[in-house]
Amino acid sequence: MISAQEFKEEVRMLAKDVGVEPKEIHIREMKTKWASCSSRGRLTFDKSLLDEPREVRFQVILHELLHLKYPNHGKMFNVMLETYLEKYN
Repeated sequence: MISAQEFKEEVRMLAKDVGVEPKEIHIREMKTKWASCSSRGRLTFDKSLLDEPREVRFQVILHELLHLKYPNHGKMFNVMLETYLEKYN
């Protein structure tokens, strides 16, 4: 398990690499999903992610950060997601 502060630092480090800047980063209990991204740049993550392995956290964080550039799951979003996943694996 990592701390909430360590998790937020992971988000900030990946955000810098992706070239985005989240306005807010929140961690709270979520009932139906692991994360969400608002149109205003607010990222919210489920607190259960703190217990997940780094690889799982990375994929969820990356997915939400890319939504700051690509708000839907269109072709460009998927291409960029695959590109970054390959880069870090």
